[in-house]
Amino acid sequence: MPVRIRAKAPLRLSFAGGGTDVSPFLEREGGCVLSATISRYSWGTLSPREDGQIHLESADLGALFYFDTRSNLVYDGKMDLAKAAIRTLSGQDSGGFDLFLQTDAPPGSGLGSSSSLMVNMIGLLREFKALPLTEYEMAELAFQIERKQLGIRGGMQDQYASVFGGFNFIEFHPDHVIVNPLRINRDSTNELEHNLLLCYTGKPRTTDGIIQDQVGRYEHNEEAAMEGLRKQKTLAVEMKNLLLQRRLDDFGALLDTAWQFKKKMSPKISNPLIDEMYDEARRNGALGGKITGAGGGGYLLLYCEYEKKHKVAEALRKIGGIPTEFGFEFHGLQTWRMNGHGANGRH
Repeated sequence: MPVRIRAKAPLRLSFAGGGTDVSPFLEREGGCVLSATISRYSWGTLSPREDGQIHLESADLGALFYFDTRSNLVYDGKMDLAKAAIRTLSGQDSGGFDLFLQTDAPPGSGLGSSSSLMVNMIGLLREFKALPLTEYEMAELAFQIERKQLGIRGGMQDQYASVFGGFNFIEFHPDHVIVNPLRINRDSTNELEHNLLLCYTGKPRTTDGIIQDQVGRYEHNEEAAMEGLRKQKTLAVEMKNLLLQRRLDDFGALLDTAWQFKKKMSPKISNPLIDEMYDEARRNGALGGKITGAGGGGYLLLYCEYEKKHKVAEALRKIGGIPTEFGFEFHGLQTWRMNGHGANGRH
């Protein structure tokens, strides 16, 4: 039975610091982000072929593409993430393969799904080509492909979160990144899962120029935008310390502070729908929260008094929100092989 290579890479929640990992703020002032990965993933399977064909299938797009290994993979908006990963990691220098991809969150979720998918493909191709890539090298490669080669606007946090997994305080410097794993007490992570609520706004996050607008305001020294970005850094440090000290209600309250300052970075980050949902959640018992990702749509993350969490969820359902539970994931990218005799794992 042919060997199949499988991979899963987790999605993430960013609690504070988002935006400070985006150029040119990162190069000029340095950034930091507090984040954690959750039990939602991008999934992939690579099955080697011997006929020189590459078949790409995306369950999310409902699309199937066929290429020859000698083909010039043109970026045309059709599965460009996969094409770029294949070109960069010399996937065409092979007998071919089938690549099947699926994610647990829709595009524009604000949970880092596209970066998770890129990490997933790098993991599959690393295993397939036996490439000696470290975690840092895979995260940097995912960033370079997604942001530089393909020109998709965004920061660096998603790639590192998905590769490393767990709770991390990530520092971004002009010439290097430091991932600091946090030893969060299990009681604390259970309590966070107990009190946190994710709610899909019903509207995907669109690029809508949010990041460009945020960058432009910073470059023009707009006071509110600069204050918002710099405050994100201090809040990431404060919230990290609260997590380590098990002061979770204080942590939840600071999510509100992080959200208020995040909105200063660009008026496009929120909108009337998000504001209505957030205000309704607060009225019904949420201590704090924020939109995930760059903003404009996707998921709201809310910290609730647990006895009122069900009331928050019900209030959001009434105005079109889709509340959902989740758990934390303490592992990053994982790859393994399946054959007729069982599985052989590799992380």
